[in-house]
Amino acid sequence: MRNARRSEGSPKIRRRADRLEARVTAEQKALVAHAAALEGRSITDFVLTSVQDAAKRAIAEHEVIQLSVRDSRAFVEALLAPREPSERMRDRVATYRTLMGGSET
Repeated sequence: MRNARRSEGSPKIRRRADRLEARVTAEQKALVAHAAALEGRSITDFVLTSVQDAAKRAIAEHEVIQLSVRDSRAFVEALLAPREPSERMRDRVATYRTLMGGSET
């Protein structure tokens, strides 16, 4: 039986309590098993690492806005020297404030 205590410098033990299941074809399973074997890892480790990496990439792609140099310059210029609102925009703001009960500033 393993010693349940950890020394202060040891890594945190994480228990896998939740399950994640997927139905796959025989060909898909064979492909994943082959890839895992080539890397000397279990299918579970290979799948979890791959899914986790894909999830991190998907999240990063949706949370980070990447602008070209031209777009970055246009954005900064708009912040530093904003254009005056058009008459149409002023009318829309006034309508919004009337409908929402906001005060005119």
